[in-house]
Amino acid sequence: MHDLVRAALVAADERGQHVADVPLTAIAAKAGISRSTLLRRLGGSRAALDEAVRRSGVDPGGRAPVRERAIEAAGRLIAERGLGAVTLDAVAEAAQCSLPSLHASFEGRDGLLAAVFDRYRPIPDLEALAADPPGSLEETVRTIYQAMITAFGSEPRMLPAVFGDLFSRPDGPAARMAAVIVPRVLHGLDLLLTPQIRAGRLRDLPLPLILQYLLAPMAIHLMLRPTLEGGAGVELPPVEEVSETFTAAFLRAMAP
Repeated sequence: MHDLVRAALVAADERGQHVADVPLTAIAAKAGISRSTLLRRLGGSRAALDEAVRRSGVDPGGRAPVRERAIEAAGRLIAERGLGAVTLDAVAEAAQCSLPSLHASFEGRDGLLAAVFDRYRPIPDLEALAADPPGSLEETVRTIYQAMITAFGSEPRMLPAVFGDLFSRPDGPAARMAAVIVPRVLHGLDLLLTPQIRAGRLRDLPLPLILQYLLAPMAIHLMLRPTLEGGAGVELPPVEEVSETFTAAFLRAMAP
């Protein structure tokens, strides 16, 4: 580890940065090894390197590493301005880092967006829910709706921005992210709902049709709710009451 600490300190000194802000690629180059070899020696995370630097008597830096700052900055930009505003230049300015460090950390804009989506998970972890499913179909539907409410309302509010980009630019970054995320969502819902179909609690329809009937009412409501309550001045019932209404409607419509 001593040689890695020395390489990190030299790279930080040459770049005029804290050790925590120096990309692993630069540290690996200074140590004469590849980035993958460096990560393998560190056990998959740079936390061990930062701790070794701290033990050597050097503060690795008060700020979070570039990768962490960039993910947080990109999440804020998406929530405030939409996916279209997330350029590497804008993220570098918001995160107070350099463009080369962003490229080294994420290998481009798509890599950054993928990391942001993975961090904030604008979709519920349905596979985890399916691993310990609720006892009844009613509770399953109610739990799925609650997960949607949480996903739409969590900060930074990314999910509305993602839908906006999907609707306005079918070939935009949200569509590329959806190509990765949607199969996971479908798999999780399949694990939750297919046993209910087999048990005779749900109509034996193609799963995509069941999912459209299940997800669309709540998704549309959550997307329109801020506009209706804010700009239009429409008085809406509490979202928990809306969830109960949609749950009852789904159960009536999809009962065998």
